[in-house]
Amino acid sequence: MNSAIEPPLRLFVRTVALPDDRALIDHLPETAPLAWIRRGEGLVAWGEAARLRLSAETERTGRTRFATAAEWARTLLAGAEVTDDVNIAGTGPVVFGSFSFDGTGTDSTVVLPRVIVGRRAGRSWITTVNDRPGHPSDLLAGSGRRREIGALRWSGGALGDDAWRTAVGAAVDRIGTGGLEKVVLARDLVAEAPDPIDVRTLLDRLTGDYPDCYSYSVDGLVGATPELLVRRDGDTLESLVLAGTRPRGTDPDTDAALAAALLDSDKDLAEHAYATESLRLALGPLSARLTVSDQPEILRLANLQHLASAVRATLRPGVSALDAVAALHPTAAVGGTPTAAAMEAIAELEQMDRGRYAGPVGWLDGHGNGEWGIALRCAHVVGRSARLFAGCGIVAGSEPEAELAEAVTKFAAMRTALTD
Repeated sequence: MNSAIEPPLRLFVRTVALPDDRALIDHLPETAPLAWIRRGEGLVAWGEAARLRLSAETERTGRTRFATAAEWARTLLAGAEVTDDVNIAGTGPVVFGSFSFDGTGTDSTVVLPRVIVGRRAGRSWITTVNDRPGHPSDLLAGSGRRREIGALRWSGGALGDDAWRTAVGAAVDRIGTGGLEKVVLARDLVAEAPDPIDVRTLLDRLTGDYPDCYSYSVDGLVGATPELLVRRDGDTLESLVLAGTRPRGTDPDTDAALAAALLDSDKDLAEHAYATESLRLALGPLSARLTVSDQPEILRLANLQHLASAVRATLRPGVSALDAVAALHPTAAVGGTPTAAAMEAIAELEQMDRGRYAGPVGWLDGHGNGEWGIALRCAHVVGRSARLFAGCGIVAGSEPEAELAEAVTKFAAMRTALTD
């Protein structure tokens, strides 16, 4: 099964209502926490019943990492004996996943945890996954106090400021010659803490500062993304296209002026149109019905505001959340347009391995329901180290200095979360 941990021959899964109103993060242990949280609702999990590690060889054989993961999850969960007393999206067995951006590395991973705690629409539940019937009685034991991060030592990533400005300029020149309309260029930044970083501390800060984003943690990748790639509940799929960015203003008048400038920006409107059209083309074959907002609106977050367009689809029978992810990724919002030319430009100009940055991250249940976002505003945490990422959409009207300033602004979410 291409799995680092072979699943047991049979799994016993039980979901029961949970009379516990603690914050979801308060349930998590320090070791390898899994999370998907927005406005206090979502899922947290820990332990490991099975794990799929995907290699670059999967892509080279012509079978995508998404198709392999979907088959693995279907096979694994179909053989489970499930008792579900709650029976809504996200109950029963749930796998968490985080995929590499381009499929060339070995970073993608999908995990079936041992314990999942969820909350939705005022209902809370706990799911346990075991090799035999029943479950331990101490599953909700205290998780321990979250630790502060400590003094950080910062260092540059693959490209310094001057080199990254040059890369942006080269991308604009390439767009001017034709064959490329938009490319998203990213950069990285590294923080080193005195002790191993407690991911729960980052999640606590991110959920507090960005309640309207989706705060996530999967295998060391932690962040708060504003971008919902897909949400599937039954045959209904929802998505949100974000492309075009301005900072928030320091007062209402400045904030409104920045929003008005964003709505009037040919450069940002063009960037947004590329992202919207790429999603429409990708979802069309999977949908019996598809609607996209006629005009983008402003989505205001704590430190940024974006052009946003809502998408809603009725899926054809048998299409799971992960099937939709496979069709959509990479969107123009994180890759560019046309896709092949943009991916080639990214490989040449960024001079770094994105890993799972800007790849899909989220969860899938046994009925094909799930929520998947794009791993933005994030850091890859390994021990004492955190590698941060930020990206900007480059189109014909882009200016290197302005794009550099935008990248600095996008680093702010994780920089703040890491700072005591």
